[in-house]
Amino acid sequence: MATSVTALPLHAAEQVAMREAWGEALVDLAARDPDLVVLDGDLANSTRADIFAAAVPDRFFEMGIAEQNLLGVAAGLATVGYVPWISTFAAFLAKRALDQIRVVIAQPHLNVKMCGSYSGILTGKTGKTHQAVEDIAVFRAMPGVVTIAPADAVELRSAMEAMMETPGPMYLRLTRDPSPTIFPPDHRFRIGEGVLLRDGNDVGLIGTGVQTVRVLEAADLLAAEGVAASVLHLPTLKPLDTVAVVDLAERTGAIVTAEDHSIIGGLGGAVAETLGEDRPTRMRRVGWHDVYGESGPNDALLEKYGLTARHVAEAARDLLRSG
Repeated sequence: MATSVTALPLHAAEQVAMREAWGEALVDLAARDPDLVVLDGDLANSTRADIFAAAVPDRFFEMGIAEQNLLGVAAGLATVGYVPWISTFAAFLAKRALDQIRVVIAQPHLNVKMCGSYSGILTGKTGKTHQAVEDIAVFRAMPGVVTIAPADAVELRSAMEAMMETPGPMYLRLTRDPSPTIFPPDHRFRIGEGVLLRDGNDVGLIGTGVQTVRVLEAADLLAAEGVAASVLHLPTLKPLDTVAVVDLAERTGAIVTAEDHSIIGGLGGAVAETLGEDRPTRMRRVGWHDVYGESGPNDALLEKYGLTARHVAEAARDLLRSG
């Protein structure tokens, strides 16, 4: 069941890069747990694993551009009691090293924390080769792998603490650029628990990761038109908070999901699966529609691929008109 949290005002939100917060949080966690180690795939200055490398050099391992070996070494370290945290891009983690992850980490259920940076479309003009829009689908479908996409730096830090305290393989989805802080400093992430950020009975908007910020903006646009939208944030894609999803569908009778990921196998797919089995509900899915991206400025990419707050609000209007 989702917890209720009042989101901080977007107009005054502090902008923090998730990758910066990730590097700093690793240092804090390492100070409390001597078994934590970090393995990097020659991307430390991009993922900001270099923050950890500078602070705790004897527990940082540079593995080079060899993702399969990186995950194999992580598996070996996990078998002797270390807790490896992986530093690489989401596009490489979910594809180049997939067989190693499946066979030597997921199947034996090893305690490896796989962190995919530069997820989604906003990857600093790196283009389609570096944009991961299928990673959630990959890890959701892999038995036993917890899949997490926090909305901001505050939730990220809390999620990392929960990951460290909970044994087993996990995938953490990270973004590159600064994004608004929507959670208060005392917010506590819990694996498998959704967060109700706004309550309204006309339509239910569901977001994950940083896309939840744009979902909140969409709720503001709808509120200006007299439409009361609930906003449910689902930071854990697996295990999914199905109770919160069904409850929202019961109260609103109309659901819009929004994600910086393919609607096939991602948040939209997970919610549709849940509602199809437990509470058939009219819905729309905002996200990637079976296409690859391209290089470009952030705002232009969000507009072209239909991920802005305006697109989320329009999907809700369309859904309500059709009802």
